Amino acid sequence: MSEFWLYLKLGLTHVLDTQAYDHVLFIIVLVAAYNFSNWKRLLGLVSLFTLGHTISLLLASFNIVTVSSSVIELLIPITILITALFNIFAARKSNHSEKIGLLFILTFFFGLIHGFGFATYFNMIKDDNTILPLLEFALGIEIAQIIVVIVVLIASFIFQSFLRFNKRDWILIVSSIVIGMVIPMLMENWPS
Repeated sequence: MSEFWLYLKLGLTHVLDTQAYDHVLFIIVLVAAYNFSNWKRLLGLVSLFTLGHTISLLLASFNIVTVSSSVIELLIPITILITALFNIFAARKSNHSEKIGLLFILTFFFGLIHGFGFATYFNMIKDDNTILPLLEFALGIEIAQIIVVIVVLIASFIFQSFLRFNKRDWILIVSSIVIGMVIPMLMENWPS
């Protein structure tokens, strides 16, 4: 049972690590366009991201697929940038959910990319070739993502209800801040 808590905690702390905030940035920008009434859709998006993430961890863990870490380190900020730009362009429309199918597909695909980013770390910490530690780690990641979702939704509620930001402005501000944070990551990982 202690191994369960070990891998669960590793998943939690790996996402919530302040030194490696790219995962949190992706979740923030993914959630920015939604509120508490969209909790089912958000849970679906976050779970799809975790599913993609877990599949790529599984593929990398058992050496079925190998991807260059430099490619993944470049693709991760690109996924965040694409999601933020999607928010900015979709914020002009009154109904953000018109392209939800595309968002679900992209979220799953981006989960695959982010999972490959965790693969090296996970391979260093696992002590056997069973799938159970991977699932425990994935559960920790899912819980951490739900924590981030709740924090963003609370911030969204506060800014939109008490500080009177309209939804469009909230989406534009959050997405722009994330873009500002992701550009240095892109520049740092850009091939020379």
